[in-house]
Amino acid sequence: MGNKSVGKARTRVDAREKVTGLAMYADELGFSNALYAKAVRSPHAHAKIVGIDVSEARKLPGVKAIVTGRETPYLGGEALKDYAFLAAEKVRYVGEPVAAVAATLPEIAEEAVDRIKVEYQELPAIFDPVAAMETGAPLIHEGLMDYAHLPVISPVENSNICHHVQFLNGDVEKGFKESDHIFEDSFTTQIVQHAAIEPHAAVAQVDASGNITVWVTNDGPHRLRKDLAEALKIPMKKVRVIMPPYMGGGFGGKGGLKMETLCIVLAMKTGGRPVKMVLTRQEVFTASLVRHPSVVRIKTGVKKDGRLWAREIKVIYDTGAYSEKGPTVCQQGTVAATGPYKIPHVKVDGYCVYTNKIVAGAFRGYGHPQIAWPHESQMDMIAHELGLDPVKIRLMNAVEEGDVVPTGQQILHSVGLKECIQEAAAHARKNTPKRKYFGRGLACGYKNTKTPSGSSAIIKVSQDGSIELLTSAVEIGQGIKTVLTQMTAEEMGVHEEIITVSTPDTDLTPYDASTTSSRVTFHMGNAVKQAAQDARRQVFQIASRVLEVEADQLGVKDGKVYCLKDKNKSISFADVLKNHCRAGIDIVGRGSYHPQDEGVCAGPWSSPSVFWMYGAHYVELEVDVETGRVSVLKIVGAHDVGRAINPSTCEGQIEGGILQGLGSALYEEIKIGQNGRILNPSFLDYKVPTACDMPQIIPILVEVPHKEGPWGAKGIGEMTTVPTPPAIANAIYDAVGVRIKDLPITPEKILRALKQKQER
Repeated sequence: MGNKSVGKARTRVDAREKVTGLAMYADELGFSNALYAKAVRSPHAHAKIVGIDVSEARKLPGVKAIVTGRETPYLGGEALKDYAFLAAEKVRYVGEPVAAVAATLPEIAEEAVDRIKVEYQELPAIFDPVAAMETGAPLIHEGLMDYAHLPVISPVENSNICHHVQFLNGDVEKGFKESDHIFEDSFTTQIVQHAAIEPHAAVAQVDASGNITVWVTNDGPHRLRKDLAEALKIPMKKVRVIMPPYMGGGFGGKGGLKMETLCIVLAMKTGGRPVKMVLTRQEVFTASLVRHPSVVRIKTGVKKDGRLWAREIKVIYDTGAYSEKGPTVCQQGTVAATGPYKIPHVKVDGYCVYTNKIVAGAFRGYGHPQIAWPHESQMDMIAHELGLDPVKIRLMNAVEEGDVVPTGQQILHSVGLKECIQEAAAHARKNTPKRKYFGRGLACGYKNTKTPSGSSAIIKVSQDGSIELLTSAVEIGQGIKTVLTQMTAEEMGVHEEIITVSTPDTDLTPYDASTTSSRVTFHMGNAVKQAAQDARRQVFQIASRVLEVEADQLGVKDGKVYCLKDKNKSISFADVLKNHCRAGIDIVGRGSYHPQDEGVCAGPWSSPSVFWMYGAHYVELEVDVETGRVSVLKIVGAHDVGRAINPSTCEGQIEGGILQGLGSALYEEIKIGQNGRILNPSFLDYKVPTACDMPQIIPILVEVPHKEGPWGAKGIGEMTTVPTPPAIANAIYDAVGVRIKDLPITPEKILRALKQKQER
């Protein structure tokens, strides 16, 4: 059955539009009577709003609407409902919107914003998450316990801790007593910007009946629809979310409620005229979303032979002024904080903490880069102290098929970790090159996926035999349209060229939880496979009458249904439909996938992960001891993909993820001043790796099929960022003998460590 599309490298179906410049993004959507929105943003990190004077702005010709926080008492958010569309009583970070304007021209909107006067009364601000956890610290959200939240979220009363989660297994104190060696270390990670090339953009329109339509680049259209309806306290049927044809990068930064909320509250006042807002690059850096900085304390007990025996971890995620997805980032990261190892005694505490900084949320890896950094750095420290090979100590402790997750009772399946370690390590050079400060390093990791979550798909076979796949999976650059096309072609037995994939529209395309957590190939893939099977079954039922053959005696290839016993006896899809209904009809196949949960489902993030991703990275680099500069020469990334539907797309995910990991390891960091203001809000001062910094990258696909995955496939994209920073740190230690524990690894930190090493 099928044309064997699955498993074959394919050129992306959207390649032509992108390379020719025909691809259309949110800012290019044309509306003849659109108004343009700008926001007034707080200059203070923490302050009461005493008053807002908009009188001078209203006098400006071309200003059509102005809104303030006290007119928009809406609270939203995924984990906790603490996110205000506009600040009303007080502001909690520099850049928070307090008012918004819609005008006929962007220039008029900007001038109107400048005319709005806001009086503030400053409050004590707090920027250190550890200090924010202390008793008596200034409260950022006094009404924390009043916010609605997911059942799995546990805020701590009278504190800045919006979520605390703990995992216990075995007896950690007993484990430390039984250990031969104990290692204790602290590590930190920095604030990282998503740095997507396309800035955030949205258009909103509200009709006379109060129906809201939003055109926005968002990775979860149906999730956004639900969040908006809940925040506005209106039925979901009154909200429609339409994706533009293309998104110019997301990496987690374009999900949930963002600046489209400002467009909506303005559009409520514009008499049906659409309101458009596109953030400037500075606004993206100061008022959108970042990756959680973290503080991790890790204590590990080890046997003489290198077996991990006990591990205690305290991880603190700094979520900034609002929780956003911070609590679920904390939940997901903490459950994997021990690393992908067999450890009989563990205790892990995860904290998600408010500070007066820019809001942190989902970022590729979803909390796992922050915990792989300490556990993989410490694994090399343990190996060095015990005189063990870093590869062998990982293989000795690595989880395998049928093992239990150290922080819970989930039995692991489709575990390709050891294969990833072995494949990555196999690329180590036999002999050290003739470079004085050359180093090699390895790191690995694993990551779960959002569970439970569901996906639905519809496949429509038209009168001419062409096929349309209706799905709300979002093409965010990862190549999902191509992968879903291959899956449809495989199951339907047709050529890929006749298949088109829809753009998400919540009024037209069926439900999908979100294009996040590396879940789409697995979840939507299963839904697409079911929809294709349903459509094919209907085609066979009709063809069986035409060919006078039982349906179970039919096959399909190249878009033709044929008799298995007589392949000359066949009929095309188009002729099947013509025979069934000469006046015209479509065949519609439907599929839905939702992983089964054996217990009572409390909603997203409440169940064991339906699949886990595994990967290992090997790095070669050299260090200039005069300048502290690190030159990364080669990175090998081996990842367990279950089954590669499109190998070239999987390899592209590895290459892109490694480069992002390289950026967070060596270059990228949002700097915040003492007053809470971001000091480097542009690509001029925020350093990302360029083509000149690109090392040789060798992607390796390990295939350990998953029993529930479509054709055995599972996710890959998020895991690809996880092992790179610790692998680089381990290689730096191998090169010059200094251990950096705070990201990013800058030349200044290396020179300082080298100096301290010489002084000892």
